Amino acid sequence: MPTRYKGSAREVRALDTFVKLTRATETLGTQLQRHLASLEITPPQLAVLEALLHVGPMSQSELGRKLLRSNPNMTALLDNLERNKWIQRERSPEDRRVVVVSLTPEGRRVIERVFPAHAAHVTALLGGLSAEEQETLGTLCKKLGLSLSEG
Repeated sequence: MPTRYKGSAREVRALDTFVKLTRATETLGTQLQRHLASLEITPPQLAVLEALLHVGPMSQSELGRKLLRSNPNMTALLDNLERNKWIQRERSPEDRRVVVVSLTPEGRRVIERVFPAHAAHVTALLGGLSAEEQETLGTLCKKLGLSLSEG
């Protein structure tokens, strides 16, 4: 449903786009969350484990920046992952202020089991768009994200 706001054409277009983007994101997020719950993992847990699997061990602060999470939020998330024995945190020998996060063997087993199902589910969910449309959407989302991070 488009916006019912009666502002300038520029405002109406921006609000209409915002509503459509928000609804698509919310619907996609709900579908992904439901699927991940069936795999017994949360979206934030998946994000951490996936980053560590594909990028490798990194500092807690770098991981937080990559996942766009605050330091307190990252600490709570990593506490839970550590409690599950899916990650380990160690102080860097070069700089004791830095905490390096890495997968444990159990964490690697979890993400290697879960990620292929997640990737297949995301592929299916985005199947309503052609390959070219997915490329365009990705390009537009990146452009929007970069423009927002500059300001």
